[in-house]
Amino acid sequence: MLSEPGPLPAPRIPDKPSLEGLETRWDAAWEEADTFRFDRTKPRDEVFSIDTPPPTVSGSLHVGHVFSYTHTDTVARYQRMAGKEVFYPMGWDDNGLPTERRVQNYYGVRCDPSLPYDPDFEAPADAGDPKAIKKRGDLDISRRNFIALCHELTLEDEKAFEALWRHLGLSIDWTQTYATIDDRCQRVAQRAFLRNLERGEAYQVEAPSLWDVTFRTAVAQAELEDRERPGAYHQLKFGLTVDATSHLGEPHLLIATTRPELVVSCVALVAHPDDERYQPLFGTTVTTPVFGVEVPIRAHHLADPEKGTGIAMICTFGDTTDVTWWRELDLPVRAVVNREGRFQHDPPTGVESDGARAAYARLAGKTVFSAQQEMVEILRESGDLVGEPEAITHPVKFFEKGDKPLEIVTSRQWYIRNGGRDADLGAALVARGDQMAWHPAYMQARFTNWIDGLNGDWLISRQRFFGVPLPLWYRLDEDGEPVWDDPITPDEADLPVDPTSHAAPGFDEAQRGQPGGFAGDPDVMDTWATSSLTPQIACGWGEDGDLFARTYPMDVRPQAHDIIRTWLFSTVVRSHFEEDSAPWRHAALSGWVLDPDRKKMSKSKGNVVTPMGLLEQYGSDAVRYWAANGRPGTDTAFDDGQMKIGRRLAIKLLNASRFALGVGNSPDGDPLPLDIDLSHITHPLDRAMLFRLARLVDEATDAFEAFDYARALERTESWFWTFTDDHVELVKARAYEGDPADAESARHALRLAVSTLLRLFAPFLPFVTEEVWSWWQAGSVHRATWPDADELRAAAVHDGDAGDPGVAGVAAEALAEIRRHKTAEKRSLATPVVACTLTCPADRIGHLRAALGDVAAAARAEHIELVAGDEGAGLSARVELEEPPPAAG
Repeated sequence: MLSEPGPLPAPRIPDKPSLEGLETRWDAAWEEADTFRFDRTKPRDEVFSIDTPPPTVSGSLHVGHVFSYTHTDTVARYQRMAGKEVFYPMGWDDNGLPTERRVQNYYGVRCDPSLPYDPDFEAPADAGDPKAIKKRGDLDISRRNFIALCHELTLEDEKAFEALWRHLGLSIDWTQTYATIDDRCQRVAQRAFLRNLERGEAYQVEAPSLWDVTFRTAVAQAELEDRERPGAYHQLKFGLTVDATSHLGEPHLLIATTRPELVVSCVALVAHPDDERYQPLFGTTVTTPVFGVEVPIRAHHLADPEKGTGIAMICTFGDTTDVTWWRELDLPVRAVVNREGRFQHDPPTGVESDGARAAYARLAGKTVFSAQQEMVEILRESGDLVGEPEAITHPVKFFEKGDKPLEIVTSRQWYIRNGGRDADLGAALVARGDQMAWHPAYMQARFTNWIDGLNGDWLISRQRFFGVPLPLWYRLDEDGEPVWDDPITPDEADLPVDPTSHAAPGFDEAQRGQPGGFAGDPDVMDTWATSSLTPQIACGWGEDGDLFARTYPMDVRPQAHDIIRTWLFSTVVRSHFEEDSAPWRHAALSGWVLDPDRKKMSKSKGNVVTPMGLLEQYGSDAVRYWAANGRPGTDTAFDDGQMKIGRRLAIKLLNASRFALGVGNSPDGDPLPLDIDLSHITHPLDRAMLFRLARLVDEATDAFEAFDYARALERTESWFWTFTDDHVELVKARAYEGDPADAESARHALRLAVSTLLRLFAPFLPFVTEEVWSWWQAGSVHRATWPDADELRAAAVHDGDAGDPGVAGVAAEALAEIRRHKTAEKRSLATPVVACTLTCPADRIGHLRAALGDVAAAARAEHIELVAGDEGAGLSARVELEEPPPAAG
């Protein structure tokens, strides 16, 4: 359609259009008109469903959020105009460690699960005042009171987030929202877990797990990051226990280790099976320095002959490789580090002699760091440290939100299978990736590589407070010990439940903690265990079957590329198990925003820019323009210079539209509706412009269908500036005062071009396009029909003659050539031309003749003579300008 159906209103074109105040005005208008409200009567094939990322509600949004959410919104607006009913919900990710930390700091409280709930507790009056909180110290409160404060603070954050998203112009349906800790989300998360448990996809085991000693919680593989940290290699003597010598002829072996404090937990030495230096010793034993514990020498392919001395000690546990060796070589456990990151008070098994026990007593109760310093002194005293430590820098595992290196402790945790220990499941999950289109396509390799590199299942239990509780209880035997292998589960109809405050089914509260009674599982689920269910949550799985049928599987998951391994992968796992399908048809990945030093912007690095000031300074359309220039999957530098360009573009769109829509409509009397009558578009230059515009629509449409919003913006912006610089200038005189038929052609073609451009720009610049649309059209531009290239090409046909884009090209070139002469002579572009000869290639002269009147008028030339030149040659001009007036005086 070339124009929207229904009667057109009388135009109201302002004398001085402005960008100021558009965000507030149009947000209110869209809300009142339900412009973005999802129509749930539409069948699934008419719906475009978006799995919107729920931002973490733990403070404030930054410009990186504006960047990526703008990308999604451009796609949503395009799909809506292209005829789809867009399901565009918004969630808030308000559970987990970031919220806990924010609540602790904001209110000055600490959660103590052993404290009873205080129904009269009120938030501290000095909340938000760091100085006052530091002076009084933190308050210990119960878990239930702590959770109430989490809800209170996140609710305020959510209001602030929504206000910013509205100011940015996100076309969200604000009736479709959720919070990952609300009752509905808890029901979904607990229901999905119980079904995983029933099908054998979830299991509990006591095993080594990565542990953050600051947060005192287990950490999953996907939450790890390597950080370079200083360390040192220490060479230690392990005495051979047989009548043998090392390959160096010594009665001991040298082990190079960065963790000398873990010698006491050593359970074996290991070397590569092909390492000839140690092959004769496989199957023999050595004694550990200081503690004298006899341990075997084993072979394993993961041992690196080039690292250190080529033989390593296996401790329980120093790193994840230790865990692999321990498991695959079936070794015992001598754990020494507890959940507080300190050495246990009692020595492990095997430490028997008085000297060994005395040495361990010097380590007991110390932090890992202090124990290492102490152990180095003990090794020096015993003579088992060879030389001095060799300083190195090496990667150390950290929890992505933590401040201290991770330890590995033995604990009972819950897992969901994810292919890390099941090759068939891993292959099935890789195949799910093939069922989605990836934008950009190369991002699929990150998904596949992550699955291929997994070394264990997904640990989902967390020892925290603010999260979705694991919906389980355990019977207690006659000694009051939990029966771990037979958990008690609730009925789905009773969800959500909190086992720490709800009694187990079939028991009463008085039996909690009593022999023969029950104990509630105190752990909560990993935040990804809920976020991995955003398609199910948003689409109403188990809650609203009608909505689920209309929206699932979803059409697109937009997200940042760095969380493919966490959010995207875990969502695929849950959908694979629950729906036996991929959760979306497309995965659209955005890059990071980089600071001037090309580093990722993040709150943890302290280099973020908050967006509201930018939105107010440059306008939301200008900030969206900068964001939409970031190509899919590509990291983009923060650049307020781009925002200035975006603001100039928005202003130019206002002013160019004002001219194009105002020409020919007399200011005297009532203005007439600005219709678009294709029969009036007859002039060759106007039809050439429309033909070129049709090609732009093709390019922009193809780009959006490929989720390449940046390409759509680039092409539209480039065409727009050519349109205003060339076509508008060429037809201006004709539109005002030309032959009546030619003037009408110019006016109707200009209106059609403006209508088309407003719709092409609408996904990127929603406020200014809505403003201009409201001057002369009914309804919202965002509910208007996306331009149709074939209809534009049809509009370019007159009397069977299709518009020829060559007319527009040569006319613009001729005008530029004449203006170049004026500029070279330092004369105004308005200087009249008294004589002009244009030499034009013979194969283009017909095109130029068709537009020569417009060229002459725009150049202010009294007459232009055309001369045919060689085909393929360039266009040239001889220009004589009106003599300048004599200088005064």
